Amino acid sequence: QIQLVESGGGLVQSGGSLRLSCAASGFGVVFHSIGWVRQAPGKEREGVSCISSNANSDGSTTYSDFAKGRFTISRDSASNMVYLQMNNLKSEDTAVYYCAADGSGLCQTVGDYGYWGQGTQVTVSS
Repeated sequence: QIQLVESGGGLVQSGGSLRLSCAASGFGVVFHSIGWVRQAPGKEREGVSCISSNANSDGSTTYSDFAKGRFTISRDSASNMVYLQMNNLKSEDTAVYYCAADGSGLCQTVGDYGYWGQGTQVTVSS
C-alpha cells in the first residue's frame, strides 16, 4: 500500500525557514517522481517543486517560479524520504503543503500525481 506522510509544517515569521519532510512507504522514492504541491485558502492547488525518478532524467528537479532560489527539494533513497527546504518564507507562502507521487517517474502537472499525502500546514506571519 502506497502511503505518503508529510511533517514539518508550522508557524514561522516572514523571512524564516522550514523543512518539510515526506515519508514514503509501499514504494521506493527513486522509482516515482515526487512533488510538493500547495493549496492556499480559496485557491487551487499549485505545484511547488518536483524531483524525477532515477529512470527519468536521473532525479532532475523542477521549481515553480515563486520557489526558485528559495526552496530546495531533495531525496534520501536510504530512508525513503523527500524533503523541501524553504528559506526566506513570505506571507504568500502560507498554505497546506502536500507531498505527491507520480508512477510515471516524470515531473508533469499537478493532475498527474496519483498518490497524495494528507498535507501539512505552513503559516507565515508578516
